[in-house]
Amino acid sequence: MAISGKMLDMMLRRFMKAEVTKEARVQIELPNGDLYDFSGMQLLENRIIGDNETHRLVIKCEKPKWSMGKIIGKL
Repeated sequence: MAISGKMLDMMLRRFMKAEVTKEARVQIELPNGDLYDFSGMQLLENRIIGDNETHRLVIKCEKPKWSMGKIIGKL
């Protein structure tokens, strides 16, 4: 399921209310379960004529430089 920029903004605003979230390391979970570090984001324009999605936000990630250890819980 793809989400829009509006939905991403709404989700991030909810998370950022907690002080602990503001200091948390940002990672992306891949479909195979690997965790990669967030490294940036770009706004790109689509060149497909007639497509209703004219732009896309692309999140970039990279392999972690150090391991954080095992996850012990979900908040």
